[in-house]
Amino acid sequence: MEEKVLRKLFLGFIHIHILHHAKEHPVFGAWMVEELREHGYNISSGTLYPILHSMEADGLLHREDRNVEGKIRKYYTTTEKGNSVLVEARKKAYELFKEIKG
Repeated sequence: MEEKVLRKLFLGFIHIHILHHAKEHPVFGAWMVEELREHGYNISSGTLYPILHSMEADGLLHREDRNVEGKIRKYYTTTEKGNSVLVEARKKAYELFKEIKG
């Protein structure tokens, strides 16, 4: 039960991570899974890809398909809307951190 609650809570953090990195440079799923693991998020590609697709559908990410060694790899970058959402998310995260850091 606790795991499920934490997973829901961390989902928002994962979205912010994606926006942050996609603003810095184009990201692709496998790279993002590894990046998130480095920060303690145990997320599978089966969980990540639907998140990326929904963020694209919401207009937060732009996808570019590239041929990499004969395979199509989907790269994501933030849109203008994604950048605006990231700015707001950073403000909210900062305010929350200030309040809960103790």
